[in-house]
Amino acid sequence: MRKLLILVSTIASLFLAACSSDPVVNRLPFVYRIDIQQGNVITQDMVNQLRPGMTKAQVQFILGAPLLTDPFHAQRWDYVYLYEPGTHGRRKTAEQHITLHFDGDTVDSISGTLKPDPSAHSQPANRQVSVVVPPQERRDEGILLRFWRWLGFGKSV
Repeated sequence: MRKLLILVSTIASLFLAACSSDPVVNRLPFVYRIDIQQGNVITQDMVNQLRPGMTKAQVQFILGAPLLTDPFHAQRWDYVYLYEPGTHGRRKTAEQHITLHFDGDTVDSISGTLKPDPSAHSQPANRQVSVVVPPQERRDEGILLRFWRWLGFGKSV
């Protein structure tokens, strides 16, 4: 009876250890961990579109709604992105943040881990490209339609 109690308590402690956030347990090969993404996805292309003097509506069109809007600092918007891979520490956690300070309704300054690239403003604006698609030829019919017509239920076109 005593050996059974020790066996049951050992198994129960292993199951409880699997639920913990201990780094040793997280390195076990059979524990599945998901990738965790939090906040607003921020790319360098998005940040390159930002310029001082833009309105709040223009900024919100480019970056989306801010993650943090402090009621005590209404002229400050914070965009934060955190990515934590679930691959047992093979890749590092990525964290990016941008803080926009407004003067009235326009952007006054931009700070954070990503900064607008000044050479990106000198690039030509996006141009419109028209693509002419030729008409498609008649494709072969599916096997079910051919079988249906073989049975005599459909017209042959």
